[in-house]
Amino acid sequence: GFRPAYNGQLNIDMDSRIIVGVDMCNEGDSHELEPMLEQTRERYGRLMNEHYMDGGYRSNKNITYAGERGVTVYSPIPQSYSILSKKNPEDILPSDSPEVVEWKQRMSSEEAKEKYKERTSTIEWANALLRNRGLYRFLVRGIRKARAVLLWFALAHNLMQTLSLRRMAQSSAVR
Repeated sequence: GFRPAYNGQLNIDMDSRIIVGVDMCNEGDSHELEPMLEQTRERYGRLMNEHYMDGGYRSNKNITYAGERGVTVYSPIPQSYSILSKKNPEDILPSDSPEVVEWKQRMSSEEAKEKYKERTSTIEWANALLRNRGLYRFLVRGIRKARAVLLWFALAHNLMQTLSLRRMAQSSAVR
């Protein structure tokens, strides 16, 4: 059978937990890093220094693309898919770009693994909040309408987060 679906993409600032990028597609994540980075550049005039992404975004092409633009990628190294393979996933291959080599070396370190764990309390937190606020499925037809729904949820999220940040700033200023 065939089940049409939409795939919402969010780019979230880890410090403020504000959603800074939104997109919608009907294909896998592995094709969406480049458009999200370009959206960020267009919107803010620059790219982030670091980008934390889940395994769905991870591809040598994406890591190379981000690295060539000065963005340091944090994404876990995949486990080996074949028990017959003699190579470890973190092994440097002749086909690896310099950016992929840097990523493999970085993500092999305990420091980078610990840093990546921050993603859970920031990026995944924002995704969970959208679900808690009712974003389970899109009840509209068409990618433009689905994107509009996601934008409304992102706007509501950002408004609530801005109010929360403002309250925290005011309470710390009073102390």
